[in-house]
Amino acid sequence: MICMQKMGTRSIALMLIVLLAATSCSKNKRPTSLKPGKTSSKTGLAYNGKDGFEVKQYKALPAGPDLVYIEGGRFTMGSLEEDVMTRRDNPKRTVSIQSFYMDQTEVANVHYLEYLNAVQRDSSEEFYSKALPDTNVWFNELSFNDSYVTMYLRHPGFRLYPVVGVSWVQANDYCAWRTAAVSQANNTAGAAAAGGKKKKGFSFGKKKKAEGEAVATAEAAAPAPQLRIESGYVMPPYRLPTEAEFEYAAMAMIGTQYSDENQSNSRIYPWDGSTMRQPRGRKQGTMLANFKRGPGDYAGIAGKSNDGAIITQEIRSYPANDNGLYDMAGNVSEWVYDVYRPLSNSDVNDLNSFRRDGYQDDSKNYDTKNANSLVDDKLRVYKGGSWSDVAYWLSPGTRRYMDQDSATAMVGFRCAMIATGSHKE
Repeated sequence: MICMQKMGTRSIALMLIVLLAATSCSKNKRPTSLKPGKTSSKTGLAYNGKDGFEVKQYKALPAGPDLVYIEGGRFTMGSLEEDVMTRRDNPKRTVSIQSFYMDQTEVANVHYLEYLNAVQRDSSEEFYSKALPDTNVWFNELSFNDSYVTMYLRHPGFRLYPVVGVSWVQANDYCAWRTAAVSQANNTAGAAAAGGKKKKGFSFGKKKKAEGEAVATAEAAAPAPQLRIESGYVMPPYRLPTEAEFEYAAMAMIGTQYSDENQSNSRIYPWDGSTMRQPRGRKQGTMLANFKRGPGDYAGIAGKSNDGAIITQEIRSYPANDNGLYDMAGNVSEWVYDVYRPLSNSDVNDLNSFRRDGYQDDSKNYDTKNANSLVDDKLRVYKGGSWSDVAYWLSPGTRRYMDQDSATAMVGFRCAMIATGSHKE
């Protein structure tokens, strides 16, 4: 009897302790950006009152379709390869990159055709014509690539091959349209959650076609006007990744580190080692990317094709890197946001490095009039190496450039987006 009384007393005591702990936790619960609480921790005034400050609590939006979260950090930017071009434009430098999102894959033909369909319906004929990829990038007087000119973009067999023939300007227009398209779904859900009205219909840059106005401005891609940024349901804009973001995401150094911030090795390519083949496992010896092994060798011999692709290949055909990103080397090179300058790695800030124009290195310093230089503010960087490149260009630290209105069969793109607030799996 005494033993049972002791057990009962002990149980009651444990219950009281649990209740006290729960009460204490609820009182001391830390406010977060997503759940800031009902009152201001600085003034004590209630949020969302009749005359109060509106601070709605909301459920965080999921990342946009196909986006992969890239945790930020420091890394050594620049090439680890010998500077065979002797440009001296990619010296090594330690920089830090804020967390961001990046497309898991390159934008494929089917994705760009979706964009063209929307533009054709909602924009002027002039802008639709400007949005079309240049399919003649496949044409060569001394090659029979004619079938790619007519088939590559639109034939169903090439749907998931990366789009090419797209200029830097066209890639940015796609990013603006995608922002509007994805925001439409979020705005519909957000307006309902915020108690607003659903917006009917959607158009991208719809203007008076009779006037032939060019469209596709950032304003045309803005989210529905009834939702403010403070609502939390406004999608950050899609954009091209910066050069530093692309290089950081491609290197994927998160796969080489120990728990104490030391890294076991650096990387020449988006994978470990100095070779282009799987070093071990069931697929040992197979290629990790498609590229040109040497003069005239785009794929190896029939039956033992080294990478399975004479030209481009379907997205996700080769292993993802440690960030979960596909084709960060090979397949097609990719446009990045930056203007090209030879000394960018030395000049730009060491936090979120980016060169938007010729600041501190004006184009007038370069002799373009006498054809002694190509450098101006319309020259944009592309990275990653392509199906037509030798292995040297597959190293993320290498840099090349091209006019922002130019296009080739070797350059495509993918999108990126800022990561807002904290990230929890």
